[in-house]
Amino acid sequence: MGVTIACIGSGNMGSALMRGAAKYGGAVIGFTDTDRAKAEALADSLGASVYASNIEAVKKADYVFLAVKPQVLPGVLAEIAPAVRDRLASGKPAVLVSMAVGWSIGKILAILGGAGTDVPADHAPVASIPVVRIMPNTPALISKGIIAVAVSEEVQAEQAAELERILGAAGIVDYLEEGYMDAATGLSGSGPAFVYMFMEALADGGVLAGLPREKALRYAAQTVLGAAAMVQETGKHPGELKDMVASPGGTTIKGIAVLEEAGFRGTVIAAVEAAYRRSIELVSPIIGEKI
Repeated sequence: MGVTIACIGSGNMGSALMRGAAKYGGAVIGFTDTDRAKAEALADSLGASVYASNIEAVKKADYVFLAVKPQVLPGVLAEIAPAVRDRLASGKPAVLVSMAVGWSIGKILAILGGAGTDVPADHAPVASIPVVRIMPNTPALISKGIIAVAVSEEVQAEQAAELERILGAAGIVDYLEEGYMDAATGLSGSGPAFVYMFMEALADGGVLAGLPREKALRYAAQTVLGAAAMVQETGKHPGELKDMVASPGGTTIKGIAVLEEAGFRGTVIAAVEAAYRRSIELVSPIIGEKI
C-alpha cells in the first residue's frame, strides 16, 4: 500500500497540492472540511475519499496537511492533539505539514502539547512530533509554483524525500531554514499578486498606446513569462538582462527613467517587506489568546 495523505481543508492551496499528490504513484488521499460537500466534490474529482473527522484523518494518514487559515489552525490543532500524541506514543507518528502563514513549528508544537488547553504541557513528548512548515504559492494550481519547505529535526530523511516527491508535481520544492519562512511568504507567497498588478499595468499601457485589449494582455503575459524564463535559463542577473534591452537613447531606457522617477523598485521592495511583516503580525493575537 502506498503513502496515505490526509488534507484538512479543501481550499485553493490544499486542493492544488493534492491535485499534484494525486499524480504521485500509490498515494492514497483523503480530505476533511467543515464544508463536507466541497470536500466530497474535490475527492470525487481526484478519486480520493473523505474522512469522517479530523481525528480519523490523523489516525490513518502518514502525512497530514493542515490546509486551513491561520486563525483556524489553533482550533484544529487542539482538536487533533490527542490523536497526534497517541500516534507518537505508538511509535508511528504522522508527519504534520502546515501551510498556515506565521505559524512556526514551535508554536504548533506548543498547541499540540496542551498550551492554552486543560492538558498538561508535559502530557507527551510533543517535541518528538515530526512537523513540516511549507509556503506554496498560487501557481501551484497549474504545477508552476515554488514551495518553500522547513522541516523539524524529527522529520526523517526518507520522510522528507517522500514529501518532496508528493509536493514536486505542484512546482519547485526548495528547502529553507525556518527563520526565512516569513520572508519567503512576503516574496513568493504574496509575489504573484504583485506580478499580476504589473502585468495588468503593462497591458493598460499597451491599450493607452493603441493596442486592442486582448492583444495587449496577451503580449504582457508572454513578456512576463519570457522574461522570467530568461532569468532562470540563462543564469544572468536581472540587471544584466535589463541592460541588454536598454540601448543608448532608445525606447526602453526612456521607460526605465520614468519607472525610476516614480520609485518603482523601492515600492516593490517595500511591498514585499510589508507582506513579510504582516505574516508575522497575523499570528500574534491568535498566539496571545491560545498560549
